[in-house]
Amino acid sequence: MTSSPARTLLLWCPDWPVLAAEIVDGVPATGPVAVLHANRVVACSERARAEGVRRGLRKREAQGRCPQLTVVEHDPGRDARAFEPVVAAVEELVAGVEVVRPGACAVVARGPSRYLGGEEAAAERIIEHVAQSCLVESQVGIADGVFAAGLAARAGRVVAPGGTPEFLAGLPVEALGRSALADLLRRLGVRTLGDFAALPAGDVLARFGFDGALAHRLAAGRDHRPLAVRQPPADLTVTAEHDEPIDRVDAAAFAARALAEQLHERLAGHGLACTRLGIEAITEHGQELHRVWRHDGLLTAAAIADRVRWQLDGWLSGSNGRAGARPARPTAGIIRLRLIPDGVIAQAGLQADLWGETGEERERAHRALSRVQGILGPEAVVTAVLGGGRSPADQVRLVPWGDERLPTRPGAPPWPGRLPAPAPAVVLPSPLAATVHDAAGEPVVISARLAVSAPPARLVVGTGQPAQIVGWAGPWPVDERWWAPVEARRRARFQVSLADGTALLVAVEAGQWLVEAIYD
Repeated sequence: MTSSPARTLLLWCPDWPVLAAEIVDGVPATGPVAVLHANRVVACSERARAEGVRRGLRKREAQGRCPQLTVVEHDPGRDARAFEPVVAAVEELVAGVEVVRPGACAVVARGPSRYLGGEEAAAERIIEHVAQSCLVESQVGIADGVFAAGLAARAGRVVAPGGTPEFLAGLPVEALGRSALADLLRRLGVRTLGDFAALPAGDVLARFGFDGALAHRLAAGRDHRPLAVRQPPADLTVTAEHDEPIDRVDAAAFAARALAEQLHERLAGHGLACTRLGIEAITEHGQELHRVWRHDGLLTAAAIADRVRWQLDGWLSGSNGRAGARPARPTAGIIRLRLIPDGVIAQAGLQADLWGETGEERERAHRALSRVQGILGPEAVVTAVLGGGRSPADQVRLVPWGDERLPTRPGAPPWPGRLPAPAPAVVLPSPLAATVHDAAGEPVVISARLAVSAPPARLVVGTGQPAQIVGWAGPWPVDERWWAPVEARRRARFQVSLADGTALLVAVEAGQWLVEAIYD
């Protein structure tokens, strides 16, 4: 019999990367600010949104909409350091706070609701205390389980006990945060979490695998932890003693990496993986520090090391929050560091890959790429994430290796006007100017009614040599944001095949031909 998920209170700080930039770097969050990751906006201030800046926009487009925009690069370490005073403020009222990610933390709601006068009273008290202590605006959601509480926090709702499945049922499958799974479910006709939850669990596991089974539990309103969650045995905890106290961030980062590798190897030896991590530190003067980090998925060695490094950086820097709110910097260096896998699962549900044992090759590649990131920085290794859009450039987002692979926009329909399959293999960072002529040497033009003046016969890219067009298809028109003259964009796209076997995606916009992508 599966136990019901615990009532969970989750505090969420909107636009946290923007606030973190203000707290740590002094960038005024009241102005137009955008935080960029892989050249795309991942967070923006309220004033920037008023100017038309949105998540997912490219840097140039965001600056075009708001010329006064202040651009800040995404820094997870900065976000974690700045969030430490908020967590400390919450801990002044409740015990057992768990960090979900920088900008969000959770706690079991039963205790606060008892001694603060009910769930709604507890939510109001925590929001007020955080606002007074840290000058940070926040929202609280309460529901059965962390996943539902996180969605409820965005709406500032308290979901009644037992009402979580009904609350989740009407939400779109994109709320799961798994773009590939959501796209597949949409194509299968499963559009809401309620539709997904109605599928038999055994069929979901057989069709979508282990991660799909975890998502199915979330959609059904059950606890985000898998069935195999248990208290780890004592021998899984790893501890490092330091003769020389650690009081510098660089030394802390080195210690974090070594201890994380040790913990990951110990878990792997027992066939386990970590989903929640406790970090404990003891200073030379006997001061004890403790924090719990939660992760929606399996924590790899690199992910464990990053969270330990962020936490140690937050403790050792003692960075001030707003209005002087801060966790005081330890009075002495750290002499003992302990990692406690507070939530572990057995990896019995994973199937072996075609090339070997479960995750063996993938883990080897992950370690290699993580080492590259350690040398060159997190932005040195990126991976593509597919999302929604009408053109290939809109559908691809690059994220650093190990970060959450979340699309900036849903990849499922409705996206009328998107290109038919197959997708191009190479998307050019900037389209190349080109000219297209017909057989008589006259430029090919597209009328306002999308009529082609003559069949395309020759293509010249830039100052290159003419190439013969042996086949073409189109046009596929796109008329975007016609209701906003400043943002309106109208173009027509074509697929052309050249005599040398090359296939290109070209577009004509404002009378100018552009080469956007190359087919394999």
